[in-house]
Amino acid sequence: MLRRKIEQKLTDWKNTPDHKPLIIKGCRQCGKTFSALDFAYKNYEHVVYLNFFENPDYAAAFSGSLEIDHLVMMLSALLGKDAVFEAGRTILVLDEIQDCPEARTALKFFRTDGRYDVIGTGSLLGVKGYGREPRSIPVGSETIVDMYPLDFEEFLWANGVSAEMVELLSQCLETETPVPEALHQRMRQLLLQYTVVGGMPDAVQTFVDTKQMDEVLRIQRDIIRSYEDDMVKYAERKDKSRIKECFQSIPRQLSKENKKFQYSVVKKGSTASKYIGSLQWIEDAGIISRCHNLSITELPLDGNAEEDVFKVYMKDCGLFVSMLEDGTQFDILQGRLYGYKGAVFENLVADIFSKMGKKLYYYHKDSGLELDFVIRYKGECTPVEVKAATGNAKSLRTVLRHPEKYHIRHAIKLGDYNVGKSEAVLTLPLYMAFLLRTP
Repeated sequence: MLRRKIEQKLTDWKNTPDHKPLIIKGCRQCGKTFSALDFAYKNYEHVVYLNFFENPDYAAAFSGSLEIDHLVMMLSALLGKDAVFEAGRTILVLDEIQDCPEARTALKFFRTDGRYDVIGTGSLLGVKGYGREPRSIPVGSETIVDMYPLDFEEFLWANGVSAEMVELLSQCLETETPVPEALHQRMRQLLLQYTVVGGMPDAVQTFVDTKQMDEVLRIQRDIIRSYEDDMVKYAERKDKSRIKECFQSIPRQLSKENKKFQYSVVKKGSTASKYIGSLQWIEDAGIISRCHNLSITELPLDGNAEEDVFKVYMKDCGLFVSMLEDGTQFDILQGRLYGYKGAVFENLVADIFSKMGKKLYYYHKDSGLELDFVIRYKGECTPVEVKAATGNAKSLRTVLRHPEKYHIRHAIKLGDYNVGKSEAVLTLPLYMAFLLRTP
C-alpha cells in the first residue's frame, strides 16, 4: 500500500477539537477515495459511504430536508445495515460530492449538529459547467485540503527509500556538501523513473510491483483519455472542443524556445478571449499548473506576477511524458532526449514545486534573459535554473552581476550535478528540488 502525506493531514484534522467537515479536493484518480476510506476504516467504528458518481440515485436522500435526523433516517432507509449512525463513532464519506450539490450544502448542518464526522471528496469542485452549484456553499463550515498525485518524496517511499536517507539528503543540502556517491547514483536513477512514471497511484503501484513501463504507459494514457472524456462530458457545449484543444496543445507549447503559453499555438489565429475560459477549466480540474512571469525579481512574488503572461505545465510529469510519442519514456531513462529535454525537466521541477504547494513563477525579458523559476528561499527572492544535464546559465550570471537592478544575491542551479557551490550559485542535483522548502 502506498504511503501518502494526506494520512497525517487527516489525523491532524480528526485530532483538532470541534473540527469541521473536511473536503479533499484534487484531480481524478489521484487517490482521494482510497485515502479517505483507508483513514475512515482505521479510525472509526462505523463508516457510511456514498459515491455520487457511481450511484447518482444516492442524491435523492439529500433532496428534501437537510436536518440531520431526517438525513440519518433517509440514509438508513437507503443503505440498510451499511448505515450505522452512532454519535462520535460514525464517519460519513461523501465521494465525488460535486455530483450532489445538496450534500455539499448539508455540511453546514453536520457542522452545527456535531455528532458525526464527515469527509467529502471532489474532483471537479467549482469547475465551470459541471453540474449545479449548491444552494448554499458552506463557507466557514468546511475545511478544504488539496490532494495531488504522489509527489517525489512519496515516490521515494514507495521505492524503499527510508526517512533516514531523506534526512541525509537534507543535511547535505543544509551543509552544502556532496551526497555520498552510492546514494547519489540511486537518487539519479529514481528521479528519471519518477519523470516517466509520475505520481498517479495506479501507475506508481504498477511500476513498483512489475517495473513494466508499457503497462505504466497504458494506465497513464487511460487517465489522459478519462480527462478528455470529462472535458467533453461536463464542460459547457460551446467550450467542449476548445478545452480539449487547449489541453492537447501543452506539449507544443513547451517545445518552443520561449515557453510562454500562446493561444495561437492552440489554433492558428486564436486569441485569449476565445480560449481563456477553456484553459481555466483545465486548471480548475487540477490537471495543469500556471507559472506566471514576474515584472520584477522582488518579494513578494505574488504581488509582482503578471496575470496574463504565463507558462503552463502538467501537474503530473508522468502524464505529460505519456502525451509525447512512443519511445520517449525509454529515451528519458537512457538519458537521451536531445532538444526536448529542457521541456521535460522543467515540467519535472514544476511538478515537484506545485505538489509542495508552491505557486510557480519565472522571469522573462524581451532581451532574451530568462530565469526558469523564481522562488522564495531562505527569505530571499531566489532564481532556480533547470539543466537536464550540465550547462551554462548565462541569464543567471547576468542577474547576479547586477544586484542593484535585479535584487538577487543568491541563485540555485539544478542539474546532473552533485552538491557544490561557486560564489553565489548553489549547484544541486535535480532530485533535491523537493527539499527547497520555504523556511
